[in-house]
Amino acid sequence: MRPPQAGPHAALPNTTSMSTNRLEAFSDGVLAVAITLLVLNIAVPAVDAPGALAHKLAHQWPAYAAYITSFLTIGIIWFNHHVMISRLRDADHSILMLNLVLLMTIAVLPFATSLVATYLRASHGDHLAAAVYSGSFLAMSIAFIALHRMILLGRPHLLAVEMPEELRRRILRRNATGIGPYVIATALAPVSAYATVGICLAIAVFYALPTGIEEGPQRSSM
Repeated sequence: MRPPQAGPHAALPNTTSMSTNRLEAFSDGVLAVAITLLVLNIAVPAVDAPGALAHKLAHQWPAYAAYITSFLTIGIIWFNHHVMISRLRDADHSILMLNLVLLMTIAVLPFATSLVATYLRASHGDHLAAAVYSGSFLAMSIAFIALHRMILLGRPHLLAVEMPEELRRRILRRNATGIGPYVIATALAPVSAYATVGICLAIAVFYALPTGIEEGPQRSSM
């Protein structure tokens, strides 16, 4: 018997899915670039500027606060993104598109971090800068939950390890708890830019604790 010949009616390969290894590799690259760019917001004080070096370094504390907040947040997203994608055996078009949206919100964080670090102590623009900063985290959080919901509830047949629906919903609810505080932080921006940045930092610290690390069934790495 001759092997089937290619022709106009030959079956085409499925181009709407991607291995999770490629998805993670691309995502890790975007996250690595974003988290590295954060340090560029911290400038070395000019040698010929008046004042002692210690004073000039201390004067940059908004840049340090914004850097720590953003670095912790992106790091937490990186870890939880790994856990989330590790549950999949395959990724379809919807998952890939939502993952791109999530990466788009993460890629803007260096800009938002630089903005709030520059304007936090300014006489004008500080409230708007704080709103953009916390709003960026809010958009990232919403995008993360949308992707997670698609994986856990919209595409359970793509999970590598079968999970009861109640467990999937519990994991989703636990991850969605960060949205509320970001909404509050953004709403407070017109009142106090410092309070907004403080809430964002508190959220990052909370999720950096062991209780903030997401857990659940994952595919084997072997």
